[in-house]
Amino acid sequence: MKDLQKQDLLILDEWGYVPVDRDGSQRLFRIVSDSYERKSLILTTNLEFSKWGSVFTDEQMAAAMIDRLSHHGHL
Repeated sequence: MKDLQKQDLLILDEWGYVPVDRDGSQRLFRIVSDSYERKSLILTTNLEFSKWGSVFTDEQMAAAMIDRLSHHGHL
C-alpha cells in the first residue's frame, strides 16, 4: 500500500472481470478514495455500472465506487 502512495498515476485495467470479496472491495475503495483529487487514475472496463454490484458483492460499495470515480472523471 505504501508503494501506491508514492505514485502519481494509478492504472486499473480491465476492471470488473474478476469478482472482489468484501475485504478486497474495501481496500480498492480506500485506494481510490486516497487517490481522490491527489493523483491521476485511469480505469478501463467494458462492464456497465449497473453490473458493478456483482463485482463488488454489494450495491452500496459499487455505488460509492462509481461516485468516487465519476465525480471529476471523464467517461
